[in-house]
Amino acid sequence: MNSKKYNNTKIFFSVAKGIATFLLIFIFVSSGLSLALQQYLAIYVQNQYLLFIAFIFFAGAAFSIIFFPINYYTDFYLEHKYNLSNQTFIKWIWEGIKALLVSIIISVPILLLFFFVLNRYGNLWWLPFAIGLFIISVILARILPVLILPLFYKITPIEDTELKTKIQNLAKDAGIKVGNVYRFNMSKNTKKANAAFTGLGKSKRILLGDNLIEQYTNDEIETVIAHELGHYKRKHIIKNIAIGTAASFLTFFLISYFYSHSILWFNFSSIKEIAALPLLILWMLLIGLVQTPLTNILSRRFEYEADEYAILSTKKTLAFISTLEKLTKQNLGDIAPHPLIEWFFYSHPSIGRRIDAIKRYSKSLKLDEEIIKDNLTYQE
Repeated sequence: MNSKKYNNTKIFFSVAKGIATFLLIFIFVSSGLSLALQQYLAIYVQNQYLLFIAFIFFAGAAFSIIFFPINYYTDFYLEHKYNLSNQTFIKWIWEGIKALLVSIIISVPILLLFFFVLNRYGNLWWLPFAIGLFIISVILARILPVLILPLFYKITPIEDTELKTKIQNLAKDAGIKVGNVYRFNMSKNTKKANAAFTGLGKSKRILLGDNLIEQYTNDEIETVIAHELGHYKRKHIIKNIAIGTAASFLTFFLISYFYSHSILWFNFSSIKEIAALPLLILWMLLIGLVQTPLTNILSRRFEYEADEYAILSTKKTLAFISTLEKLTKQNLGDIAPHPLIEWFFYSHPSIGRRIDAIKRYSKSLKLDEEIIKDNLTYQE
């Protein structure tokens, strides 16, 4: 089955890339290459902050070159092989360049903040940095739909008045004031379909991919939006912010702790040495390995709850199931991944489990007689 091959290939290369990243950084530091790069750049750059940025730039560029073949295979070749991409190679490169430039603009101030608090507060750097990163993340969430996304997509108000009214009514019932509903030209890059609820405060936006608008009925689109609004109604956004913030503080504390205790293993004398800083990434990768399945368990629970809200708010169980099946087929999702793979890698439940849960919930509420009479389509 193409969907299983596609997803398994993606997962394989993701794991391989993670392992390779860890090993290369370990070799980079333990072999002395990291120190050699710092010493070489120090000949031309005396300012420590500029030296730090230069070190990150050259090390990052080297890793980007090393991993370019894997990125090309997974992000371009594989998408074309399975007929999911609309990009030419030139457009793919251009989109990557734009993403890189935006990433540099955002990441350089964050890196300078990190280096400042590291030098100012020593082993306590993690606390002010975590606070600063939280503030920055709020700002980014606010400007994402109005400043960043338009750099990559053409975003315009939807023209379908009936669909717009349905979505606005759903948003009103969920306690969200939405001035307009927008479409974005997702089809310029991919044949996949999607929708999103993004932004904070006055920048809140409901975004519909043009593939979704053109290939799905209004009832189907309504259930997709109802699911997204379910995350707001069930306070998942607030919970994610709270949990994410606590996890962020804990993560930076652990990284700081392990980093300060491991620099001697690599013959460094201070946590402020630029050549030692790649060790932070090693600890981040190891901690992330533990966090990933735990985060995904919570995420899947929230997805089930949002599905339940979509059923309650629209009363359109059949349309919702139809939408999930169509999206899975269109996006080439794996209907029934191996349980271990789903447990570790999937932030959303597999389509089979979701539809089974939707049918059980619909039956319990007796919302749809046709669903009540049907046997479960997917088996766990």
